Amino acid sequence: METLLKILEELHPEVDFKTEKALIDNKILDSFDIITLITEINEKFGVRIPVDEIVPENFNSAEALYKLIQRLQDEG
Repeated sequence: METLLKILEELHPEVDFKTEKALIDNKILDSFDIITLITEINEKFGVRIPVDEIVPENFNSAEALYKLIQRLQDEG
């Protein structure tokens, strides 16, 4: 989780990613941020996020995103 938080904080240092639950809904993350995140997650965690998993529910919070990463690691 700490690695993911570091990635997120590099994108938006002003956001408290530990508590924010509406990163997409509140337009904190834009499409460029999502692309950057997917690339960083692939590099740091060794998982590829399938297109059908790129939905707001998986990106609205650091917690949701981390759960997605863990699930994809377990499946891989």
